[in-house]
Amino acid sequence: MYNFNGTLPDHEDFLIPHRKDHYLLVFMRRGGSSLWVDMVPYALRDNTIYFTGPNQIIVKDGFQQLWSTGIAFTAEFLSLQGNIALSLLPLIQNPQNGHELLLTEADIVFVEDMLGKINGEYLIPGEWQQSMLAAYMTVLITYLSRLYVEQFKDNGVSLDKLLLKSFQLKINERFRELREVSEYASLLNISAGHLSEVVKSQSGKPAIKHIHERQALEARRLLFHTNSSLKEIAFDLGFSDASYFNRFFKRECSVTPAEYRSATRKMYHEY
Repeated sequence: MYNFNGTLPDHEDFLIPHRKDHYLLVFMRRGGSSLWVDMVPYALRDNTIYFTGPNQIIVKDGFQQLWSTGIAFTAEFLSLQGNIALSLLPLIQNPQNGHELLLTEADIVFVEDMLGKINGEYLIPGEWQQSMLAAYMTVLITYLSRLYVEQFKDNGVSLDKLLLKSFQLKINERFRELREVSEYASLLNISAGHLSEVVKSQSGKPAIKHIHERQALEARRLLFHTNSSLKEIAFDLGFSDASYFNRFFKRECSVTPAEYRSATRKMYHEY
């Protein structure tokens, strides 16, 4: 947990694309700066929650005084005994790929109260610290998940929606090694035909498109975040042939990997 009260952030990763291996919740009391998440810029607003998950590309774009409180926590924390349900909440699953929650006056009062309780426990180690932190975090993440559903207009959960989400989670775990819909169907213990039908009806896109989009997203992240060669990125993503990776990327993103890397870095510096 960290608190900024009119202080300057660490400048070491300023303007440098980087990944975090944990979840991050930030209550921004006073905005004015900006932040990029997976190549999308956000102008930071007053009294707003910002959140990111593991492996997303983050760029701090603005070296200004900060008034904020941040909480970093890992997937292991979510899987602790009693916390397993937290990993299934909308804010953590983030099906709408959002990163900003707007707060009402009542929300601000609630969030400030919870952050005060969490900060108090965090600063006083003891026998009950872990249990108290887990309890307070459960309340905070549950509350923010309710706001997430209201803000992003979630229309409820059905078995088919859960299957779509399970499919997407499996892709996220195995996209480097598994490329066929039938392989994911086996992991989910259903037929490839049924999986394809449900995914298409729930998302409007063929199941194979979800696999390709996840591969393309990781390719874009690596092109933006690293200085690895195109061949190294191709091999990292499981392509045995760099030329095939080039054709795949051009088909999915309408530009070549080299063109994308050049254009995004130019856009970033101009912004």
